[in-house]
Amino acid sequence: MRRLLPIALTLTLAAAGAACGGSDSDSSGDGAKGPIKVGLILSLTGNYSSLGTEDKKAIDLAVEEINNAGGIAGQKIETVLKDDKSAPDQSVLAFNEMKGDVDAVIGSPFSNSALATIPLVDREEIPYISLTPADEQVNPVHPYVFVVPATSATYAERMLQYFKGTNQTKVAVAYDTKSSYAVAGFKGMQAKAGDYGVTLVAQEEFQTTTTEFSAVFAKVRASGAQALTVWATGPPAVAFTKQYATAGAGIPLMLTGAQASKLFLDPAGPAAEGINVSSSIGVVGPHLPDGPQKEAVTKLQSAFQAKYGYPPPQFAQDGYSGVKLLAAAIEKAKSADREKVRAALESLDLVTPNGRYVYSKTDHSGLKPDYISVNTVKGGQFVPTDWAKSELAKISGK
Repeated sequence: MRRLLPIALTLTLAAAGAACGGSDSDSSGDGAKGPIKVGLILSLTGNYSSLGTEDKKAIDLAVEEINNAGGIAGQKIETVLKDDKSAPDQSVLAFNEMKGDVDAVIGSPFSNSALATIPLVDREEIPYISLTPADEQVNPVHPYVFVVPATSATYAERMLQYFKGTNQTKVAVAYDTKSSYAVAGFKGMQAKAGDYGVTLVAQEEFQTTTTEFSAVFAKVRASGAQALTVWATGPPAVAFTKQYATAGAGIPLMLTGAQASKLFLDPAGPAAEGINVSSSIGVVGPHLPDGPQKEAVTKLQSAFQAKYGYPPPQFAQDGYSGVKLLAAAIEKAKSADREKVRAALESLDLVTPNGRYVYSKTDHSGLKPDYISVNTVKGGQFVPTDWAKSELAKISGK
C-alpha cells in the first residue's frame, strides 16, 4: 500500500474543464511565489499499470525530497495527477484537461500514449518529460519533448557493442510488430549491425497477442545464429522466455531494458536463469565502481527501499530521474517559464540514477549507450557480464 506523502507535498487532481491559461507559479518575479505545478500522466490502471505505479512511487519520493529541502528557490512542487488508463486517447484527454494549469508535464510510460500526446505538446509548447523510450519522440526532435529512458536505438547499439566485444557476429532477432518500442529496437539493430561487424541472420516477427513461439525457435535454430535478441514488452517476453528454456535452442537469449525488473523476473521464474538482459545502470548499482554515478544510484536505492520496502525497479528510476531533470532545468532557468525551462533542458548536464544526461538542441534523449549494462540473471538477480563490468569501469568518474 502506498504511504501518504508529507503535508509539504500537495497532490492535486486536475478538474475536468480546467480554465485555460498558464499556471500562477512565479519563479522570476519579486512577488509572492506560488507552487511550481507539474502534471503527471501515468498508467495507473490497464495493461501498463505495473510501470505507472512504480513511476508514481519514485516521482512522489523525488518531489518529497525536493520539497523537504525547501523546494526550488523557495517554491514547492505541486503535482497534478491523471491516469491515462494505458490508453492513448486517455493520455490526450488528460493533457487537454491539465494544459492550462501546469508549468510542465511528466508523461506516460506507455509509448503509444506518449506518441498520441506529442502533437498537443508541440502545439501548446509545454515542457514534456517522457517516461517511455519510443525513438519517434526524439527523431526528429520535438522542441518541448525530452526523453528519460534510453531509447530503443540506444539499447540496440549497446547490445551490438556487446556482441562485437564477445565475438558473436551472427545474431537472430525476434520482435513484436505491434509494439513501437520493439519495432524501433529492431530497426536500430538493422541500421547499425554492420558498423559492429554483426550480421542479422534471422529476423522473426510476432505480435503482442502471440502465445506460442515454436515456429520462431525453429527458424532461429536453422539460421546458424550465435545469439538471439528478443524485442518485446509485457506478457510476450515472459511466455517467450519460458518456452525458450525448454526448446533446447542452444544459444544465448538476450532481452532488453523492458525486462529489467522484478515485474519480469517474478513471473518468468527459473526460466530466466542464465539469460542476458540489458538494463539501465541503476539496476546494477551495487556492482558499479565507486564514484559520482554510484553515489546517485545508491541515494535513490536507499531512499526507495526505506520508503517502500524493496529496491527501485528500472521504471522507478525513470520517474525519479525525470523529476530531478525537470527540477534542475527550472533551477537553471531561474523560472518555471515554459520557454526558459525548455532552453535550460537543452543545455542540461546532470548525473542521475539512470546515468549522465547531456541534452542539446539536436539530442533530446540525453543518454549514451555507455549508461546501459548487459547483465546475466544469476540467482534471480541481474549481474553485469564480465564485458559490462569492464565497460562500466570507464564511467566511474563521470
